[in-house]
Amino acid sequence: MSLTDQINNDLKEAMKAKDTLKLTALRAIKSQLLLAATEKGADGQSSDEAGIKMLQKLVKQRKESAELYLAQGRNDLADPELAEAAIIEKYLPQQLSEAELKPILQAIIAKVGASGPQDMGKVMGAASQELAGKADGKTISSVVKSLLS
Repeated sequence: MSLTDQINNDLKEAMKAKDTLKLTALRAIKSQLLLAATEKGADGQSSDEAGIKMLQKLVKQRKESAELYLAQGRNDLADPELAEAAIIEKYLPQQLSEAELKPILQAIIAKVGASGPQDMGKVMGAASQELAGKADGKTISSVVKSLLS
């Protein structure tokens, strides 16, 4: 089942259950999927890989908004953002932990021949391609920094 089909099915279930929070999150996902499918150069459908990138972006936006709200002492606004982020994360593949990332990144460092912090860009480029959708960029960056220093 494609990501779009899964979202549509879950959207129907959320409507039947009258789950407004889940409904809001799913509508945001569906909106982004429709925008991606109608972009110039798209063939009327968005790939699951593009969908995963879009979902990661939505989660990041929600978490950043929640951080701002919490910094301003607005828990009433931060809580729904965090709840929506949690709902959207359910559609993402399982994220790798730092311990799981280390051996993969060590192999990438060896493959590109990186020797120090000056090679961070080379390693991040290769790691971003190989680990797309499997790990957060910030996590990858922090592990690469620790391995190269």
